[in-house]
Amino acid sequence: MNWDDTRIFLALSRETTLRGAARELGVDQATVGRRIAAMEKDLGSVLFLRSSEGYLLTAAGETALAMARRMESAALELQSKLEGQDAALSGTVRITSTDSITVDFLLPALGAMRRRHPGITVDVEVSTQMLSLPRRQSDLAIRNVKPDNPDLVVRRIARWPVGLFASRDYLARHGIPVPGAEFAGHDIVAYKPYTETGKTFSLVDEAARAGQIVALMNSSLMLRRAVAAGIGIGEMPLHMGESEGLVRIWPERVRKQDYDVWLVMHPDLRGTARVRTVADFLAEAIRGLNGN
Repeated sequence: MNWDDTRIFLALSRETTLRGAARELGVDQATVGRRIAAMEKDLGSVLFLRSSEGYLLTAAGETALAMARRMESAALELQSKLEGQDAALSGTVRITSTDSITVDFLLPALGAMRRRHPGITVDVEVSTQMLSLPRRQSDLAIRNVKPDNPDLVVRRIARWPVGLFASRDYLARHGIPVPGAEFAGHDIVAYKPYTETGKTFSLVDEAARAGQIVALMNSSLMLRRAVAAGIGIGEMPLHMGESEGLVRIWPERVRKQDYDVWLVMHPDLRGTARVRTVADFLAEAIRGLNGN
């Protein structure tokens, strides 16, 4: 297996469909199918079972997968180390972040950075999923969840207090929640991952047992917009609620756990001038935009 074949094999093993693998690699489906068929012929083994569920690895495919992953790891390590010696302030830097952070902070910051460093291009992926930095799906990640991979370089670049908000229209219809009543008689817009922890769902650390969750959002930006639309009450970082023109409920209360923002990068890229420059610029911009 050469490296080009290995990349196709790995993409298909991850995506399980020709379309998904082709999309990941930036080629057409016919190319993926043709190359896989040629690989199986050259190796004299069937690597995938074609089924209604997609392309599933055979026993021979599982053996090949272990070897292919080692090849991928070596190739990515070489690429990272070579890029880590790049001193040019030009080229592409891939960034992944959430929609809220991208809209509120990255876009204004990237506009200013473009004027200062015109040779750098940014490729922004907005996703609730943590793309893999070790697999080089991204160069930088800006997230509100600290990754647990000890091999990554992680620094906290912001810590924002979280409060409770509603629209004026909602409060005109429902009034302000009574402290201690566990949101009886109130509609709630909830961030979906927080409802799936197995713990009692709460807002600014008050249990919401008596309230009704009327909308679940897996996007913090959509949660803000849902609250602004008067669907229900919800919690969010203070500056985000204020930027939406929302009314803060119980202004004396904040959630015990702040909304932390983490900048994450692969250690081999710390010496890459364009990546380091973008990382430092964005970190300072996020601190400055929020007054930190």
